[in-house]
Amino acid sequence: MPHILIVEDDRAIARIEKDYLELNGYQVTLAEDGEIGRRLALQQPFDLILLDVMLPKMDGFTLLQHLREQLDVPILLVTARTEDLDKIRGLGLGADDYIEKPFSPSVLVARVRANLAQYARLKQGDKGRLLQSGSLRLDTAARRVFLEEQEVPLKNKEYELLLFFMRNAGMVFDRETLYERVWGLEAMGDSATVAVHINRLREKLGEGLIQTVRGAGYRFSGE
Repeated sequence: MPHILIVEDDRAIARIEKDYLELNGYQVTLAEDGEIGRRLALQQPFDLILLDVMLPKMDGFTLLQHLREQLDVPILLVTARTEDLDKIRGLGLGADDYIEKPFSPSVLVARVRANLAQYARLKQGDKGRLLQSGSLRLDTAARRVFLEEQEVPLKNKEYELLLFFMRNAGMVFDRETLYERVWGLEAMGDSATVAVHINRLREKLGEGLIQTVRGAGYRFSGE
């Protein structure tokens, strides 16, 4: 039974999240502030973390940064904010995805299920397979990426997105398709999620590897 940590100070929202997730077969632990959430997350093994942005004692962004330094599990931000800068900041700090309040409980469960499934598929992965494109090398067994023999640290979804591109080099994908294939959800994501992760990859690997095809989407060139 997958174990989920919910870090949420609004008890009514936390209870709704907990009830619906438990009805769908998940074990759930609640934390009502950032400090408690940090302590629990580092003491117990969780399969996924739902993290509110506006938290007492330690805000969600700060907590996300702490957790990403030590944990390799899906982390979903839950926020009432709609500003793109907040989304970009959270994704840049390592959030795998985000859910905006108010949300449908069925959407919440679908997002959780899809992220867990995608993460499990990635973990199983290709045993010991190396993908090479010029000076870029991806080791699927170790989940490590090297550019000109220097290791490039990538967040979870950055790695998954790069892996998908390298497996489908030369093909063009729009944002919606990339979201469906990498995040595992059909027509439920915000295209900003994909754009932010592509920009992060370009910052770390160089501008030329992932090309923008005007009016069509993105293509991995490997150059």
